[in-house]
Amino acid sequence: MSEKRRDNKGRILKTGESQKKNGQYIYQYTNSFGERKVIYSWKLVTTDKVPAGKREDVSLREKIKEIERKLEQELIITGQNMTVLQLVQKYIGQKTGVKDNTRNNYNFVINIIKKEPFGQLKINEVKKSDAKAWLIKLQQVDGRGYSTIHSVRGVVRPAFQMAVDDDILLKNPFEFQLATVVVNDSVTRDAITRKQQKKFLEFIKNDKHFSRYYEGIYILFHTGMRISEFVGLTLSDINLRDRTITIDHQLQRNSQMVYKVINTKTTAGERTIPMTDDVYECFKKIVEMRKKVKVEPVIDGKLGFLYLDKNNKPMVALHWEKYFQHIREKYNRIYKEQMPIITPHVCRHTYCSNMAKSGMNPKTLQYLMGHSDISVTLNTYTHLKFEDARAEVKRITKLN
Repeated sequence: MSEKRRDNKGRILKTGESQKKNGQYIYQYTNSFGERKVIYSWKLVTTDKVPAGKREDVSLREKIKEIERKLEQELIITGQNMTVLQLVQKYIGQKTGVKDNTRNNYNFVINIIKKEPFGQLKINEVKKSDAKAWLIKLQQVDGRGYSTIHSVRGVVRPAFQMAVDDDILLKNPFEFQLATVVVNDSVTRDAITRKQQKKFLEFIKNDKHFSRYYEGIYILFHTGMRISEFVGLTLSDINLRDRTITIDHQLQRNSQMVYKVINTKTTAGERTIPMTDDVYECFKKIVEMRKKVKVEPVIDGKLGFLYLDKNNKPMVALHWEKYFQHIREKYNRIYKEQMPIITPHVCRHTYCSNMAKSGMNPKTLQYLMGHSDISVTLNTYTHLKFEDARAEVKRITKLN
């Protein structure tokens, strides 16, 4: 588990609370209209003393209680007059302590609904046919992709369900299978072949500029780590003696360029995975290169991140996604046989597929991948083709 955020007195800070370097406390929250708000105080609790020279103020947690009381009042909107936009804002306003990526997705959906006439409809007037027509309009008229529409419905449907649960509506108009209404035009990033993986890695290793990223990309292909887990690794997570990798947190950076160490995606994401000999050699080289670092950036109490950018900050997922893009573009400019789109997530999927093809036990693979649901792991096995099946039959036949 990642460390709890604490103030300069060692007290654990709650979700939304933080403390500036000058000692002032901050609380960030979302109001009932989906807007981000911030309040400040020099005191965390009532018994704290205000620093010398600072004006006496109400403690942060007293202010938080008052905000929560007002939010409850603001959220009491007459059901019959509530618009779709107001309903979604009310639903999002009750989502506290969400991750930055989720908050950004909420804001994205809100901005779409604000521009739509559908957002001004009274919720008691929305029928299932209206809901379907709107989603079809988003795709066929506005040109929105399936993944975007999926995200929109992923917020609007539970918002309407909240109205049902509150006895404002009898039925949820968004209770239908999305694929029966709009065309799934999303592009699936499939695993690449072993041959493509070998060529891609050889190209990186021999390239004068991109060879500096070879070890990191090799590790991604041969461990199946999520990119947020990989960039969050520190020297203390790498045990070269026992040849193990401890994964118990992620590193993310939001749109405001704020770095955060957060928990793994699920509790199943917390795991210790073994290093193969090749992966061990890659980590050994990375650790050796890290000895040149003179100033260690500290993020939420953690230091010793494996890769730093030109600003001496830990590299994040976006850095690696760009490296993959530039490497592929350079490769395809040189060779006629084009390389498909490869991303850090494609590395993860490729590792999972390779292990499945090698006959690894699904439960073992589930653990290594950090999947909380075995069905996610088993889906990889459904991607295996006839040649994989034939090879497995031959292998089993030899054993018998």
